Amino acid sequence: MDIHPITAQSFALIDREIGPHAWSEQEYAIIRRAIHTTADFELKDLFHFSPGAIQAGITALRQNIPVIVDVQMVAVGIASTLAKAGKPKPYCALDYPGEGPTQTAGGMLTLSGTYPHGLFVIGNAPTALLALVEQIQAGNVRPALVIGVPVGFVAVEEAKQALAALATPQIQIQGRKGGSTIAAAIVNALLHLAFVD
Repeated sequence: MDIHPITAQSFALIDREIGPHAWSEQEYAIIRRAIHTTADFELKDLFHFSPGAIQAGITALRQNIPVIVDVQMVAVGIASTLAKAGKPKPYCALDYPGEGPTQTAGGMLTLSGTYPHGLFVIGNAPTALLALVEQIQAGNVRPALVIGVPVGFVAVEEAKQALAALATPQIQIQGRKGGSTIAAAIVNALLHLAFVD
């Protein structure tokens, strides 16, 4: 999984603009890829990594743990990188109907019941994240990792705060920012860490 020359040039520009920092090499690889995807340097102050979260994600990907996403945009954003690493396609909540306050929440409940130890990626729907958090709290699901970066205004911060209160390995963007492109960037960064670095 070689890095395209334009991406490498972009990374160099980001490195110069950020300058010295206190993140670990792996944390910075994820933060830099998210900034590269969005051109939003404010993200550097919003990332939260729980202890051991990055290694948990790398291990899960190396062990072919199922990747469960909330929406198709996240699935599309990681499909080619997963394929290059020889990994199966992600499961998308919208493709698995279930009971819930929204379609994504219902699908997340269905998939979390089927793959309780999966790597869960929520880039759009806070209701999906809240549904997953409730299953974790109930002891029904023990994710390998949760990437919780939904975006927006309604229930977004509530969902992220609920996730933050759990001992579950997690990577999140605090506050209202996030989105499917950032979720995909985080997964792609983890794939590069798992199979290149």
